[in-house]
Amino acid sequence: MKILIVDDAAFMRMTLRKMLEEFGHEVIGEAVDGNDAVEKYKELKPDLVTMDITMPNKDGITATKEIKQYDPNAKVLISSAMGQESMVKEAIIAGAVDFIVKPINPQRMMNAVAKVGKN
Repeated sequence: MKILIVDDAAFMRMTLRKMLEEFGHEVIGEAVDGNDAVEKYKELKPDLVTMDITMPNKDGITATKEIKQYDPNAKVLISSAMGQESMVKEAIIAGAVDFIVKPINPQRMMNAVAKVGKN
């Protein structure tokens, strides 16, 4: 699966890249905020986007909505820190296929990506 990682934290992007590549997926790009995410999605056309919620310039929920408007079949997996459970509902309404709480458990990530791959 070709994946675009979106997170404003370089450490988190590196961690996700390592995790996803260990699962046999190809990370085809990284974005640092929601604006970057929308542009990279259009350019790279990934099979899956891992999207942080809290980012500068444009948050992950707004970026998810824009990506889904551009491509209704887009698969976006939202991730965010503990204590933002209220965002889960908003993320799903925006079109996210799943929500993962940080710190990300590798098994949970693998299961979520596998689930997306089946849809």
